[in-house]
Amino acid sequence: MNKRFNQLTKISLVLIYLVIIAGAIVRMTGSGMGCPDWPKCFGYYIPPTEESQLIFKSFHNYNKGEMILLNSENFYTAIKDFKSEELINLSNWNLFQKHDYVAYDPVHTWIEYLNRLIGALAGIPILLFTLISIYYWKDYKYLSIISILTVLGMGFQAWLGKTVVDSNLAPYKITIHMLMALVIVGLILLLIVQTKKANILENKLFKNLIIISILLTLVQVVIGTQVREFVDEQVKLIGYDKSNWLTGVPLKFYVHRSFSIVVLLVNLYLFYLNKKLSLGFNKINYVMFFIGVEIITGILMYYFDFPVLSQPIHLVIATIIFGLQFYILLEYLIRNKLIRKIDIK
Repeated sequence: MNKRFNQLTKISLVLIYLVIIAGAIVRMTGSGMGCPDWPKCFGYYIPPTEESQLIFKSFHNYNKGEMILLNSENFYTAIKDFKSEELINLSNWNLFQKHDYVAYDPVHTWIEYLNRLIGALAGIPILLFTLISIYYWKDYKYLSIISILTVLGMGFQAWLGKTVVDSNLAPYKITIHMLMALVIVGLILLLIVQTKKANILENKLFKNLIIISILLTLVQVVIGTQVREFVDEQVKLIGYDKSNWLTGVPLKFYVHRSFSIVVLLVNLYLFYLNKKLSLGFNKINYVMFFIGVEIITGILMYYFDFPVLSQPIHLVIATIIFGLQFYILLEYLIRNKLIRKIDIK
């Protein structure tokens, strides 16, 4: 298999994590509806920088799909390419009814737009390594199939992004969107680990516990996303009075906080087993470090009223922990020939 394939998979992994970081910043800043449509932004490939660009203009050339904000009450989209007259003719426009979000904020718009831009950029190396894998289909069908699944996953993720926008940020769709990002991370890690040598020892207890730790992390991500959705609702209700964001928190908040102890204990025991038996799973050290960071950011949010960047860091660290744990499991499977190892030439 071409070495370029291995390089592209690593670049893709970095870019996917950049997308996750960008998405976390979108959530932190409340910019999820910065672009009310998809895949364009207000009907433009490059979004407007000020509200005046969305006000109706006389004798202006409009392209199909471009949006205007009429009387600060409704968005309208052009139904065809045309040149406007002196007064607006609503027969050239459709009322935008996918959701009731009617606002323009240049900061939110450009944060959301950059998030989409990074997502599109991440798709380029994924498409390239998939084309390479198809070229070597005869010898590496396994990698080709995983690569194709990754491309399909990116397409599905893009569609999920559209449904999230169309639903005006429906909470359950945000959770699914987050989990799909982790699926893509897992697929790319599966491609990366194929080319690695695993100098580790077999231990079934360690294997079973790492599987449990992965499941625990996924549960934490899901519950944490739901807690985040509660905080988003609080922001809408009371504004940016951070000291009151956790007033009247639901039970799932306490489950999420208490469950972190279970996550810590399971991974501590994995760390202990790896050290005691010299199993060679060195990435468990990174897992423990990031779990420590995750706990610290959780404490900061609860006791110190959500310091700047604590929320996106908390989310991104959780996805890094998942990636490390999943990679450790793949190392074990490679070692025991439960998945195929590929030699890069």
